[in-house]
This record gives sequence, C-alpha cells and structure tokens, in this order.
Amino acid sequence: MLPSGEQIELRHGEYRAVVTQVGASLRVLEYAGRPLVRAFAEDEVRPVYSGAVLAPWPNRIADGRYTVGGHEYQLPLTEPERATALHGLVAWQPWRPVARSVSRVDLECLLWPTPGYPFPLLLTTTYRLTGAGLEVRLAARNAGTAEAPYGCSIHPYLVGGAGRVDDWSLELPAQSYLEVDPDRLLPVADRTVHGSAFDFRGGRRIGDTEIDHAFGTVTAGRDGRAEAVVRDADGTGVHLTWDSACPWVQVHTADRPEAALHRSGLAVEPMTCPPDAFRTGRDLVWLAPGQAHEVSWRLSAVW
Repeated sequence: MLPSGEQIELRHGEYRAVVTQVGASLRVLEYAGRPLVRAFAEDEVRPVYSGAVLAPWPNRIADGRYTVGGHEYQLPLTEPERATALHGLVAWQPWRPVARSVSRVDLECLLWPTPGYPFPLLLTTTYRLTGAGLEVRLAARNAGTAEAPYGCSIHPYLVGGAGRVDDWSLELPAQSYLEVDPDRLLPVADRTVHGSAFDFRGGRRIGDTEIDHAFGTVTAGRDGRAEAVVRDADGTGVHLTWDSACPWVQVHTADRPEAALHRSGLAVEPMTCPPDAFRTGRDLVWLAPGQAHEVSWRLSAVW
C-alpha cells in the first residue's frame, strides 16, 4: 500500500498530472517534463500538505475552538506547537474516484460528523487537464440538517524554475495583507502592502523575503479571475488563477528546517476565508441543509 493511496495519472498534450487518493492531493504537475509544483514521491508520506485539498476550513483556527449557535466545539489541535487546528479535516481522508478518463478524474469524500465538526458534508474534487492547463473544482454540499460553517482552499507549492524560492519572482496584485503574531501566525491586523516587503503588485524577485501571510483585496482581471504568477529569471514559470469565491490567498515561502523542503516551492493557496474565520466569522461560508458551494482554480505553464 502506498502512503498516499491510489495514484491517478492524467495527461493532455504536454501536460501530465498525478492525483492521489489521500487528500485528493496533486502530487505531480508537469509541462513538457518541467515541474510546475513541488512533487513528492509515491512512497513518501505527503509532506507539509503538498497539493492537498483543504476543507471545511483553510489555514488556522486558534485553540481549535469555535462557537456555532451558542454551542462551543473543540477540534483536534493538528498544529500542537502553535495550539491551532490546521487546514481542515479532509487532507488525510481517502477520496473515492467516481469518474475518470485520460485527462480527468472526479473524486468524492463524505465527511462524517465528529464532535469537533458535527456537520456532514459531501465533497467532490475534479481535476481536468486541457490545453490551458489543470482545472481544479471543489464542490461541497451540506448533507446534514443544521447550517454548517465552511471554508476551503488548495495547497500547491508552485515551482518557478530551477533553484529555490529566492531565485524566482512573484506577481500578485493584492492591495493588503494580514499581519500575524510571530509565534502562532494568527491574524493581528489588516495592513496595506504599499511600502512593505509584501508588495508584489508589479512583480518582483522574492529574494530572502520570508512570507507566511494571507493577502486580500486581490485585483481581478477582465475575466473576473484573480491570479498569481511565479517566474524564473528567464521568464518561464507557473500561473495560478482562481474565481471570486476566493477573496483571500495565503502565500508561504516554505521556510522549513528540512533541507529538502526549505524554500523549495512557493505555497500559493487561494482561500474562501482568512485564517481563524471559524472564530471571527470573516468571509465564512454558511451552508444551509442541502446547499452546495463551488470554487475553481487553474494552474498553467508560463513559457
């Protein structure tokens, strides 16, 4: 048995992707043999949420504790060093392929109620390769009888080219970011990017900047989709776009103690809500019984 379960290979033209059963994770994405995301090995336990689907919340919940309808719920502290509940509940769940072809797979996960999140959800993730890249869609439906708090994201580590994060540039038309406390990385205040180390609106080299922040007020293009572009010095790279359901995007320069992971990919995670939304309610989605929510992302090569 492989640590990430069944491996589902997709192909279209020069694109190749591998999606795993565990977490519906994007393990590999390549164009003409060039990696667009940081991959992990078949026989490896997925490191640091690489490529995972994040739901029913992205990012952190302080102390794993939140209140709905006057009732307080306690989630497992999956990031014990910061006493937070990190990145939802489905990242380590098995997802069942329900439809597949050479270039597409639909995977389904039924999230059963637990004491910390007693709201059953039926989630479907679709990966589809086209000439425009990899389209990712996540749909969630409330399968219970009570209103459910909800948020989601994906967790790709984008690869601009050879080398490390320091060698690449980032273009991100975000006007603001969330300042966080240095110990727990929980939100402190909204800040403008203007004049800060986090202003990537015009595109610039990342260098030694350390980032693990949520960005907001992202200017969308004419098609209504927001975007981030990570490039190598020669102009090649990877392009990520997302729809208006995600007004936030977490960016992380992968500053890690493990030499193999340290600044080896730039995590860009478009999110439906900011960190700690279960406690603050900010941009939190509330799913009525039977109600569905859908969001989409697209990753493509820059050549």
